[in-house]
Amino acid sequence: MQSILNDPHPHRIPSLPALVAGLGLLAFPARADETCMSPYMPRITGQEEFVYVWTLGDESIGDGSDKLVTVGVKPGRTYGQVLHSVSVGSRNEAHHGGFTDDRRQLWLAGLETSRIFIFDVHTDPARPSLIRIIDDFAEKTGGAVGPHGAYALPGRVLIPCLSNTSDLGGRTALVEYSNEGNFIATHWMPTQSDPRGAAIESVADGYGYDARVLPRKNVMLSSSFTGWSNYTMDFAQMVQDPEAMKRFGQTMVLWDFHARQPRKVFHVPGAPLEIRWAWGPTHNYAFTASALTSKLWLVYEDADTREWQAREVADIGDPSQLPLPVDISLSSDDSTLFVSCFGDGKVRVFDVSNPHRPRQTYEESIGRQVNMVSQSWDGRRLYFTSSLLARWDKKGEDNEQYFKAYRWNGRRLRHQFTLDFAKLELGRPHHMLFGSTQLFK
Repeated sequence: MQSILNDPHPHRIPSLPALVAGLGLLAFPARADETCMSPYMPRITGQEEFVYVWTLGDESIGDGSDKLVTVGVKPGRTYGQVLHSVSVGSRNEAHHGGFTDDRRQLWLAGLETSRIFIFDVHTDPARPSLIRIIDDFAEKTGGAVGPHGAYALPGRVLIPCLSNTSDLGGRTALVEYSNEGNFIATHWMPTQSDPRGAAIESVADGYGYDARVLPRKNVMLSSSFTGWSNYTMDFAQMVQDPEAMKRFGQTMVLWDFHARQPRKVFHVPGAPLEIRWAWGPTHNYAFTASALTSKLWLVYEDADTREWQAREVADIGDPSQLPLPVDISLSSDDSTLFVSCFGDGKVRVFDVSNPHRPRQTYEESIGRQVNMVSQSWDGRRLYFTSSLLARWDKKGEDNEQYFKAYRWNGRRLRHQFTLDFAKLELGRPHHMLFGSTQLFK
């Protein structure tokens, strides 16, 4: 499988019978925790009070619509309880989101409809309210669709997208909106035919997924996944379609952040997803995990040449067993990396104090499927959700839909509580973000 995934031709990924054999499932996407937030935002460094859970609607559950669910996580009377939920009245493939730089608004995206839902989270942090819907995203952006989330920049948000209106494939763009909800700019990803001045290491597929900034080095990194035509397809159908399986990203792009100019396209095969920059003042590197190849990658500035490089630094589990890493969370002291794996439902913990030589130190089964992992700034609390994409989640008894809370003592996880989102008629929990009344006092 590895040799096929290293194929330098654009968009090529293995035909899937081999990939999915013995699997019966597969999937990816994810993002967010307090240690991976934009550096332009205020942080919650103490006890978070709420976890906001952006939840996919399921037509067989409740009103069938996407919801923003508030869970109480501050020890006390409301600990482990659902405090509030707001239905948006439709299904949009609820996926990721993010706060504005003042942390007063929460922007949440729908991958299928390209709608953006903007919530007020500062007037009453325990009971967010929906204040605006952006429903002309494709028109305003000149054809970018599949908004993947929102990343706070000063006075604006950066929205990495997954697809385009022309062919609904993976070529896409980064988009900027003001905090007031006005469109600012579209930056298309570099491709082989339109590199936009970037040096291409091997291929330039034009795909997108995550985008994050290291301001003191004036660099931004973006990663790549797949387009609308794939992520809206039934999973079993997709993996039987050889052409669909060619349409996965295999690149990361290093940008001049201030100029929004792509500088270099790295070849990172196997759908590199979440990006986590280190926080240390001299730590000029970021991690990502490739879902299909189950590799941990390091993107770093070489100390001697000052050139930026990307190289794989560790296996995640046994890649031949397809653990499918879908989310990563780096501790605030840059020493520990949590990796959640949808394929086997486990979280794996790596000592990354030497980022060039990560070493797995622990693993724990979270559920039959696990998607996102979110970590508190002090590293003592972790939260997990279960759903990836509506059409890609596992079937039957394996289709658990939960929110779980754990404590971490530096050596092992200890389970605190589980909320069954299906029994609570809430839907399929996906993205998590933290809230606190202390931010607004």
